[in-house]
Amino acid sequence: MKLKKTSIILAVFLPIQVLLIQELSNYTEAIENYYSNGIYPYISQFLRIILGWIPFSFGDVLLFILVCTGLRFLILLVKNRFRNLIPKTINIAALLSVIHFCFYLFWGLNYYRKPLSENLNYTEKKYTNKELTTTINKIVSELNSYQLKITKNDTIKVENPFKVKEMYCIALASYENLAKEYPKLKYEHKSVKNSLMSLLQTYNGTSGYINPITGEAQINKRIPKTSLPTTICHEMSHQIGYAAENEANFIGFLAANLSKNVYFKYSSYRMAFSYCIRELGKRNPEQAKIIWRKINQGVIKDYNASYRFWKSYKNPFEPWVKKGYNAYLKANNQTKGIASYNYVVDLLISYFKDIPNINM
Repeated sequence: MKLKKTSIILAVFLPIQVLLIQELSNYTEAIENYYSNGIYPYISQFLRIILGWIPFSFGDVLLFILVCTGLRFLILLVKNRFRNLIPKTINIAALLSVIHFCFYLFWGLNYYRKPLSENLNYTEKKYTNKELTTTINKIVSELNSYQLKITKNDTIKVENPFKVKEMYCIALASYENLAKEYPKLKYEHKSVKNSLMSLLQTYNGTSGYINPITGEAQINKRIPKTSLPTTICHEMSHQIGYAAENEANFIGFLAANLSKNVYFKYSSYRMAFSYCIRELGKRNPEQAKIIWRKINQGVIKDYNASYRFWKSYKNPFEPWVKKGYNAYLKANNQTKGIASYNYVVDLLISYFKDIPNINM
């Protein structure tokens, strides 16, 4: 098997790229100015313009082709008893080199930008149990209020009446409202789609993801609809350059919260409560139980329905998928891995501290 010179060059370039990314990660100011606020907005908008109009997930199709190609390679390698192993390995390394380059050029360098808290002038610090409890009480008041506003009865579960694709349009309008208060979080040229792998995502316990090569936001259309608004807004925040999961959670909360749609507002407080009560449960389980008793029965029914949904898809492979994703996050400047999602609590406390206290 004859090797092409291009394949050798690309394969050699792969470890060089890895070292370059490690070095670039030390220059967060430069990445923020010249990449995240420099060339990335043009790259991301270009990808959304050329692919956003396609009614299906182009990225999922590419991923499917890539997986099939990889499986075919392995099958043929075994069938041919590992003949031409070295040149074939070099060709695979060349392909990985191209994917690695595109990943970081098209999106991945955002993992190393300045923290969102600095851009929004929020103070991230170690918070006390009292600060956490105060924040949760404010969230509970709003959560109960919107549940009651929607259902007119505090014992009835909220049912989101919108179709998934209708919520994509509502989310875009929500980002327009968000940009009025936070111009740096402006979103243009929608490219949010139902994932062709929604069933697979449900089994591996994920609600959505961004395809870093195509710039599309992929949404698992099967998940409970009351959580879809914040999931959609979360993935859209990745598209505008916020790669860290805690920051994407916070922007997702903000966008849904500033929406004119009551179902989006309800979803924002629903998500905020989930993360905050989980943290309080670790610190002070008894206090968490007291707060749970303040929640409307309709909200509790909603949470219970979501719990039953995800439990019905539990399988032996899900933990392995999460371990792989955990390793991926740690390799990209999120030292806590999947636990990084939970650090949104810091940002929520900073946000709610300016809201007057609510007597509970």
